[in-house]
Amino acid sequence: MNCSCLHWQVSVSGTEAGAVRISVAQTTASTMAGKIQILSPEQREQWLSTLHNGGQWVEVVGRDAIYKEFIFKDFNQAFGFMSRVALQAEKMDHHPEWFNVYNKVQITLSTHECGGLSQRDIDLANFIDQMSVF
Repeated sequence: MNCSCLHWQVSVSGTEAGAVRISVAQTTASTMAGKIQILSPEQREQWLSTLHNGGQWVEVVGRDAIYKEFIFKDFNQAFGFMSRVALQAEKMDHHPEWFNVYNKVQITLSTHECGGLSQRDIDLANFIDQMSVF
């Protein structure tokens, strides 16, 4: 799978004249063994259309991430939901960015390891949607 997720390797060294030499090399996540890969354009089209239509997730402007707001009856329901999501997120080793006030939970998903959306985000978003109906 080709990946458009860019990583930069930077090395700094001094010279005899006291100047600093900076070397920069660009690599992609697909060349980095064992790393999470950003969604391909085909995967993005398939999964994001499902999440937009069925789950009402929206893409975050200016960032490769998705966002959704959940409203519950009260704080107890919101906190229970967050607890269920937290347990699954820990199992997945993929943690959401979230904010909670009383009965409202706002969640943003993006994979920091590759700097954008990955299959982990899609999987967690689907789990989150399932947990929000309880």
